[in-house]
Amino acid sequence: QAQEVESGGGLVQPGGSLRLSCSAPGLTFRDYDFGWFRQAPGKEREFVAAHRRNGSRKYYSDSVNGRFTITRDNAKKTVSLEMDNVKHEDAAVYYCAAGIPILSTLRLDTGYRVWGQGTQVTVSS
Repeated sequence: QAQEVESGGGLVQPGGSLRLSCSAPGLTFRDYDFGWFRQAPGKEREFVAAHRRNGSRKYYSDSVNGRFTITRDNAKKTVSLEMDNVKHEDAAVYYCAAGIPILSTLRLDTGYRVWGQGTQVTVSS
């Protein structure tokens, strides 16, 4: 049973912006790192961004660095992904994940143990 719920997906035009949110009310939120992953049809799930539980350390894939921003609000138990200058290749199902990955697994889905059900992002003009 997913303990996270994503929202905010939908249709966005190329060059536009979209904000995804993930709530995790059932988790001891501040004890977890959070990541965003995505999976396009016919492709493997890939890392997008991560936010460490300690401090403000953030990580991004090369493909989204400079365009996407991950933030977290421990008080509200939410983590968000602000997507700017969206491209066609950003279309995918986006998943929020929680875990305590070591650095070598931070960008791997095996580093996370709690997943949401995903939210669809469609890019079209």
